[in-house]
Formats: sequence, structure tokens, C-alpha cells
Amino acid sequence: MRVIVTGGAGFIGSALCRYLVGECGWQVLNIDKLTYAADQRSLASIEGAPGYRFMQADIADGDKISHILDDYQPDAVMHLAAESHVDRSIDGPGDFIQTNIVGTYRLLDAALHYWRNLPEDRQKTFRFHHVSTDEVYGSLGAEGLFTESTAYQPNSPYSASKASSDHLVRAWHHTYGLPVVVSNCSNNYGPYQFPEKFIPLMILNAMAGRKLPVYGDGQNIRDWLHVNDHVAALRLVLQHGTVGETYNVGGRNEARNIDIVHQIINHVRDLSPHRTLPPDDELIEFVADRPGHDRRYAIDATKLENRLGWQAQYSLETGLRDTVAWYLNHSGWWQPILDRKYQGQRLGVA
Repeated sequence: MRVIVTGGAGFIGSALCRYLVGECGWQVLNIDKLTYAADQRSLASIEGAPGYRFMQADIADGDKISHILDDYQPDAVMHLAAESHVDRSIDGPGDFIQTNIVGTYRLLDAALHYWRNLPEDRQKTFRFHHVSTDEVYGSLGAEGLFTESTAYQPNSPYSASKASSDHLVRAWHHTYGLPVVVSNCSNNYGPYQFPEKFIPLMILNAMAGRKLPVYGDGQNIRDWLHVNDHVAALRLVLQHGTVGETYNVGGRNEARNIDIVHQIINHVRDLSPHRTLPPDDELIEFVADRPGHDRRYAIDATKLENRLGWQAQYSLETGLRDTVAWYLNHSGWWQPILDRKYQGQRLGVA
């Protein structure tokens, strides 16, 4: 396969590039704008690989994207480029509108023109894979799961922008015939995640003995998906998913935020016994809740599991422990970020 990955220097995108090049032997062109959360150091393991190329570009630059498509001649586009942090979308929604909505439109427009000019046999096999989030579905009550037929009800500027992009992709398929597949995933975690996100922020604060800020009462529930499980699912959806359909990707690992925090503290204590940490109740600090904070997300991944044979390999316990160990052993990756880009400050207070 010869694939373009957009947003391939981000957390999930870099994991996907490493997987497709390093484990699948595919040819990958990584297109990334290199915003604050992108980090090419996450791609060091494949930088010298013959099948890997990187090009800095903005997906909202339609002319440039068209030239890239015509030059590279991909078999598929896997679209992950997005502004993705809910708190930042509260502080500055404009970037989310520009990248997630306008950027997706420009990319779809370029991909449609490219696809229409392919030979008939390549038109039949070409795919545009749009990677999205479960946050488009809104908030669940105490029971139930998000399925592929759950109505959209986004509650943050971020999730609204992703819902908009999902609808655009669907429209380009039904109106123009562009062969698309869509996947909506639950909360990802794992190595190389930018430290503004919940799990790496909690890990790094615990390692430093700093307060761990927990929104509201800590009872918000998320379904956690290890990024390695996610990228394996993305490959299956791209290659074997039915054109025009959506696949939900979830790890079946529901947990309350406060329980995740306690697990992280325990893993830091266990894996780094030379650190002396205060008791949990002295480390944890409950702070004002995020505006519009969704109470619970949970994915029903039955369609993906039954039709494409995917199964999550990481339990939350093993995945979280491995992730804590990675951050403990890779200060050379995250310390420059803390020094130059993000110092753990609160975002999204509206």
C-alpha cells in the first residue's frame, strides 16, 4: 500500500506511521503542518526507512494538497490531521474550525479531484479514511454504549468541529461517490502523547510530586484505548471496511477519571521506588470542572470486532503500567516539551 497520512507527526498519527512503515512495510507520505503538538522526534525509528517520507503542509492549502496527491499517487488517504484538545477548543475555537472543518473540506475537494482522474481499476480500490472521535456523540448516562447509529450531539467546540468534518466526509461519499470509510475512537493513551492530555499530565505531575488536578468530582468516565490497538484497527478499517460505513473503535476499558489517577500514582510508586510521594489525597487536587464536561463515554466496538476480526490487546491495567514506564524512561522526549511548549498550566477555563 502507498498511503498519505495527514497529521502523522501527532500522537496517533505518528503511531500509525510507525506501524504502517515498521510493521506492515507500507509506503507512507506523512503530511503535517507541525503545530505545537506535533513532534517529529516521535518518528525517529522510521526516519531512515526507504518507504517513509515527510512533507510539511497545511491541509487547508488545497492547491498544495492537490499537487502532493498528483505527485505521490497514493492508494489511500488516512486523514488524522486535527486540532484535538477540548480545553484548547474552549479557549480558542477558531483554530478548530479552520483545521477540522475547512481543512477537511479542502482535503476532500483535492482527494475527489485526484480520485476522479485515476484509472478505473485504481478508482475501485482507492480509499479516503477519516479518523474521528466518540466525542461527536455527546454524553452518555449511567447505562448504554455509543454505536455507529448513535445520534450526534457534540457539546464542545472540538467535538462540534469533528462532527462537522464527519458530516462533510459522509456528504462527499453520498453526493460525489468518493469511496470513504470513517472510524470514531474512544480516548487514546500511550507513548509520545503531548503532556497537556489527561494521562501524561497526571504521570508527569506524579513523577515530580506536583499536584494532580482532577476536574470536578473525578467521576467522569471514559473508555480508554491504547494507541497501538487503535492503529491496528485503522489498518483493518482501511483495507477491509465497507465503503460508506463507520466503525467505532473502543478498548472496552471504562474507568472513572479519579480511578485512573490513583492507578497512575500506584504505578509511579511501584516502578520508581526511589521517589518518595505523598499520600494520594495530598497529591490529588480537585479543581473547577471543565465547562460542558461530558459525563461518560463508552464505545460498542462489536461491529469492528465481528466484521473485521479486531480485538484490543491491551487491558487498561497493562497498558497504563506500560505507559507510565515509558514516560519514566523517556525524559529526553518530554522534558524539552515542558521546557519550551507547555508547563502543565490549566487550559479551557472559559
